[in-house]
Amino acid sequence: MLEKPFWETTPLDRMSRAQWESLCDGCARCCLTKIQNDFTEDIYYTNVACHLLDDSSCRCTRYTERQQLVPDCVVLASDQVGKFTWLPDTCAYRLLDEGKPLPHWHPLISGDSDSVHAAGMSVRGRTIAENSVNEDKIEDFIIHWIPKTRADKNA
Repeated sequence: MLEKPFWETTPLDRMSRAQWESLCDGCARCCLTKIQNDFTEDIYYTNVACHLLDDSSCRCTRYTERQQLVPDCVVLASDQVGKFTWLPDTCAYRLLDEGKPLPHWHPLISGDSDSVHAAGMSVRGRTIAENSVNEDKIEDFIIHWIPKTRADKNA
């Protein structure tokens, strides 16, 4: 009998640190600036990336110290995943919290860390650095390759 993978048997709040970190598919969509419409609560992604993001690897260049360097950088915790309605609907943390399976291109399924990029699910090569954008013009950078999401009014 085949043993089920840890993400199918271990609740998010019981995962080891290594298991938790391995859920990140490396898409880097969470590192993009997002805008929320105050009236509709829709969330729009922009192609403006955190200055710590390496656009080619889609990884944070200063991961362990990111909160000190970027005070509004959010650290995901298992008890808060459901409240982060801005997470992409392909995010493993969100999918597992909603009781859904990981997509076929997720590195834990494919066994290939580049599968997220090959599937076109990452921001690789599609971002601009936040320090090159006038904050008053951020709406000009809304993208359509990540669907907008509606914030959970109960969060």
